[in-house]
Amino acid sequence: MPADAAAFRGFARRSKWKITGPKRAFLLGGEDRVGVIGEMLGKLAAARINVTAVDAVCAGAGRYGAILWVAGRDYTRAATLLGAV
Repeated sequence: MPADAAAFRGFARRSKWKITGPKRAFLLGGEDRVGVIGEMLGKLAAARINVTAVDAVCAGAGRYGAILWVAGRDYTRAATLLGAV
């Protein structure tokens, strides 16, 4: 997720990289506990929303952070289930 999307696209074009997007993702965070990401994935699975990818880390001080991607067609439903709207 580049801070300057236009600069990134220019660099990618000059470097002859093939890129797609933009794509939207969810930035999740909160109190770390066993199963917290599994619960979120379970909600999405119950709604038949496939997760494209998830990257999660323990952030320290009892916190976690995660980035989660779903298909564009499922974004709004996923946002509702995850409490992002």
